[in-house]
Parts: sequence; C-alpha cells; structure tokens
Amino acid sequence: MHLLLVEDDPTIAHELSLRWQQHGWALQWAATLAAARAALAQPGLLDLVVLDLGLPDGDGLDLLGELRRGDARTPVLVLTARDQVADRVQGLRRGADDYLVKPFAAEELDARVEGLLRRTATAQGQRLDFGDLRWLGDEGRACLGDRTLELSPREFEVLGLLVRRAPRLCPKRVLVDALAERNLEINDSAAEVYISRLRRRLAGGNVGIRTVRGFGYQLTLDDGTAAPAPAPDAAP
Repeated sequence: MHLLLVEDDPTIAHELSLRWQQHGWALQWAATLAAARAALAQPGLLDLVVLDLGLPDGDGLDLLGELRRGDARTPVLVLTARDQVADRVQGLRRGADDYLVKPFAAEELDARVEGLLRRTATAQGQRLDFGDLRWLGDEGRACLGDRTLELSPREFEVLGLLVRRAPRLCPKRVLVDALAERNLEINDSAAEVYISRLRRRLAGGNVGIRTVRGFGYQLTLDDGTAAPAPAPDAAP
C-alpha cells in the first residue's frame, strides 16, 4: 500500500512512518501544500491520502478540492486539530472519506486507514456487465462493446451507481448524495447534467438510460431484450 501523508509536524510524520512501515505500508511525506501537489502530480498509484488542514502555505481543504476535481476515487482521511462539527461537515462535503481530530490514538488511525483501504479494494474489485456495457472498477474505465468510453471521474462514478443497480431503478437522491460528497455546489440539476452526458457517451450501443420522473434513472437494454421496468426501488 502506498500512502501520502500531508502533515507539517515532523514528529507526527516520523512516528507514523515508523509505525506504518511495520504494517508494510509505503509512506511518502509532504510537509507543505506545494510538496503535496508535486507528489500528487507524479505518475503512479496512491492508495490513500492522509491530509492535515493547517499547513504552512495554505489550507488543506484547497488541496482536497483540487484532488476531487480530477480524482473521485482515491480515499482521503483528514487528520486535523479542527474539532468543530462545522469543520467536520465541511471536510466531508469537500470530499474527505473520513475525518479524525488531533490528538488521536494511533490504533484508531490505523483502524480507520485499514477500513478505507478495505472498502476501496472492494469497490475497485468490481467488474459489472449490463448488455454491451462493462464497468471495470479495478481499472477505472468502462467499455461499450469494444469501445472504451471517455468518462470523467464523476461520470464514471455515476455510471457505476447505475450499473450496480441495473436493471433496478437508481433513485435520483442517491446520485445527488454521491456527487455532493465530492462537491459543495452539487444540486438536483447536477444529476440531470451527468445523466445527459452519459446518454451521449452510450449512444451507438444497446444500453440506454430511462428517466422515471419523480424517482430516478434506470439502465435499459435497447435491443429488444430489455426486462420490464421494475417498480421504483429506493433500496441501496
């Protein structure tokens, strides 16, 4: 596992480095926003980012927003002294997957990191098919027949929500809530925008997206073999 720790306290960084080496985790340390941006720009796969917010050259929330605009999937655990409920809500809404307040117990941090890595591995291991559509969670791409779809990270995420439920209906609120975890400005119309984009991406194949007004969206097969539309289903 390859972790990026964005933390300006060298004592914390040193102790976590020693501790996580015992777990077999490779740790890269960045003490500033500039160093973190440079690390994130390097090619290669990061499994998780542990992010402090109060950094010498700016706010870690800015880095979180930058990361989420281009990467919806790499888990981020915020590790900070900001302990107000409003701070936690803001961090989670900006795209953090978890939030832990300093001072912290090392054992709890380990457990939270392990939980995020476990959930990410499960999600990335999914390979789902519906008609000619194949959604490859472990590769971060989707194919329609022999054509790889050009998808943004959020389009890929929305398509994954639809294909996981297919042929059941995916409630609009599920899409909005998933998108809102990555962007503070998401509203109901944002889901419609992503659905419209995905319809264009899927053009030419046998998979379409049906709108069930007042409920949500449903993947359908357009080759005459589609199953009858199920009743709206709000279950995950």
